[in-house]
Amino acid sequence: MKNIAFLLILNIFALWSCTTDQDQEIGSSQETGTPVDVTRQILSLGDSYTIGQSVCDTCRFPEQLKSELRNTTDYTIDLNIIAQTGWTTTDLINSIDNQSLTSDYDLVTLLIGVNNQYQGLPFSVYESEFPELVETAITASGGNKDKVIVISIPDYAYTPFGQNSGNPETTSQEIDMYNTFAENYCNENNITFVNITDITREGLDNPSLVATDGLHPSELAYSRFVERILPYALEKID
Repeated sequence: MKNIAFLLILNIFALWSCTTDQDQEIGSSQETGTPVDVTRQILSLGDSYTIGQSVCDTCRFPEQLKSELRNTTDYTIDLNIIAQTGWTTTDLINSIDNQSLTSDYDLVTLLIGVNNQYQGLPFSVYESEFPELVETAITASGGNKDKVIVISIPDYAYTPFGQNSGNPETTSQEIDMYNTFAENYCNENNITFVNITDITREGLDNPSLVATDGLHPSELAYSRFVERILPYALEKID
C-alpha cells in the first residue's frame, strides 16, 4: 500500500510539473507573438489648405501626415477630412452640423480662418466661431483636448496671387491678427498650436513652395508642414 501511495504522489507531481511548464510556454509565446493590428482615427477640419487645392489627393498635408504616421508606427491610420475650398468658419460649422460626427478620433487637426480674412468678414465672427470649432474638435476626440492640434493660417500675401490682389502688407497684418488670436486662445486653454505661417512666407523667394495656381501651398510646402506637426501627432495618437 505504501508503494502504491508513493507512486500516486509521484504521478501527481509529474502532472503538476507538466502543466506548469505548459503555462510558462504559453505565456512566453503570447509575450513574443505578433502585435495585434491597431487602428488610429484622424479627423482634419478646415478649408482649401486642408483639402489641398491644386495639389494631388495624396499631396495635401492630412494625407502626408497619415502616410508619415503609418510609416513611423505599427498603426493602421484612417483619415476623415471635412474641408472645402472657400470655407469660412461659418461654412465649416454648418457642414459639421449637417453630418453625424463621432467622438472616437485619436487626433483632430483644425486649420481655418483665411476665408474670413479674404472675404472681409468682421473679425468678431472669427473671435466667436473659432473657439466653437475648437470645442467641436475636442468633442470629436472624446473630450480630450490633448488629442487636438490647431495649425496656423498660411500667408497668401507671399504668392503671385497675393502680390497682385489687394495690399500684400495689409493681408499679412490681418493674417497675423487671426493667428495671434488663435495662438493665444490655444495657449490659454492648453491646446497644441503649430505655427507654419513662416514657411509660407518663403513663397516669393522659393516658388517651389507655391502650387501651380499661384496661390495655394505646394506638395513641398505641405511636407514641411508635416515635419512640424508630426512630433506632436505621434505623441497624441499614442
